Amino acid sequence: MSEYYLHKLSALRLKRVYEVAPPRVRQYLEAEVNHVLEKIHSSDLVVELGCGYGRILPKLAHKAGWVIGIDTSVPSLKFALQTLDGIRNYSLSQMDAGKLGFRDGAFDCVACIQNEISAFHINKRTLINECVRVTRAGGIVLLSSYSDKFWEERLKWFELQSKDGLLGAIDYNRTKKGTIVCRDGFTATTLDAEGFQALTASLKAHVRVVEVDESSLFCEIEPLSD
Repeated sequence: MSEYYLHKLSALRLKRVYEVAPPRVRQYLEAEVNHVLEKIHSSDLVVELGCGYGRILPKLAHKAGWVIGIDTSVPSLKFALQTLDGIRNYSLSQMDAGKLGFRDGAFDCVACIQNEISAFHINKRTLINECVRVTRAGGIVLLSSYSDKFWEERLKWFELQSKDGLLGAIDYNRTKKGTIVCRDGFTATTLDAEGFQALTASLKAHVRVVEVDESSLFCEIEPLSD
């Protein structure tokens, strides 16, 4: 499924996904970013996994000391240069979130939001372990998925994307609460609180799962020192 984002939902097409978002979805997107910003300090080194065309990088850069955006899509990263025009405290890199090319404890904050933990379609435990590995003790990893309270609004948003030709037609026979399936092979899943807790149970870290705006479900991980 990462190939879908790489070839079919990158750059301008990915930007269009957010342009068709209805008001309640825009509220969700803003609330999610604001929650991340609350966790960032002015001296922090921050990395966003799956930064796409740079939708939230300017806000992160405004709050942090330095921000790095990674993505697998070169067209999206090139488009992000336009999104970040005039901003200086950032860098971009093509990189697989499951194999981060950073040293241990490099970052104060790792952000993997807007359900990227499911959208990447890579091993979730591997992704979480990599996020924790590159975060310093006392720093924070922020992972988000959708709240089950947001299901109707989320489905409406995907229907608008399908209508706009960004996704295939929705297969309603296979689409059910938490999972959206399109006839072109696109599948969008979610991760609930129990799933987050199971994936993080063995970590040497403080972990909490919080709901934001009745739309996002955040897993917040604070690595502990050895």
